[in-house]
Amino acid sequence: MISFFANLFGYVLNFLYQLIHNYGLAIILFSVVLKIVMLPISIKQQKTMKKSAKIQAKMREIQDKYKNNPEKLNQETVDLYKREGMSPFSGCLSAIVQIVLLFSVFYLVRSPLTYMTKVEPSLIEQYTNEIKQVEENKNNPYPEILIIREKGEQDEKVRLNMEFLGLDLSSVPSQNFSDPRVYIIPALYVLTSFVSMRMTTNMQTAKKKEGEEETNEMDAVAQANKSMSYIMPVMSVSIAIIAPLGLALYWLVNNVLMILERFILNKFMKNEEEE
Repeated sequence: MISFFANLFGYVLNFLYQLIHNYGLAIILFSVVLKIVMLPISIKQQKTMKKSAKIQAKMREIQDKYKNNPEKLNQETVDLYKREGMSPFSGCLSAIVQIVLLFSVFYLVRSPLTYMTKVEPSLIEQYTNEIKQVEENKNNPYPEILIIREKGEQDEKVRLNMEFLGLDLSSVPSQNFSDPRVYIIPALYVLTSFVSMRMTTNMQTAKKKEGEEETNEMDAVAQANKSMSYIMPVMSVSIAIIAPLGLALYWLVNNVLMILERFILNKFMKNEEEE
């Protein structure tokens, strides 16, 4: 399934690259397009988060009232979700989508010749074997990146313009410790991740202050969203250090867009509630 989405995203990224002939700008536009396509899911997730905060007090009441009757507790919980138009597992959909996107884009950036420019496998294998003749390149985890670097000047079929604002987006931070520039994009990604998590926390706290009783236990949806808000940045940073910079650029742009999206959606939904 991951390969399917990586291949699909590759068509979009290659189309954008053919328009502007710059890998970095193509990734930025790709991030914008993907965010627009995913907007319905983002809106649903935002609404779910708000609904989840609203029913915390009701959940606590049910848990206190039927703590000695598990069967009745389960039934009342199901009825509460039905009345609120929510599913206990709605938070899981968002988590699954995020994981699929994470690995699909990783596949795409790791192997741009396969998934983006659709270079013949035989040519990729030929160049890979040639490069492997050089001792230090035998165990490199990104053979297609090496092909672009070492064969791109000779063969336009494997040529990609990966220069972006003075940075080489084919560079891998873990392989370039002596060059501090490779950490600029991952560092900005970490910074925007903390801003995004802070926004999420503030939104949940603000909702509780609107007159809702604060509870110590969270329902399944809120717990899933909270866990993913911490797990995804940690997982992403770990991968960004060992992946080409193009991946970190995608995540950085995606974070900036997510911050703007949450701010706008929160304002819009707040106005809806006031009306």
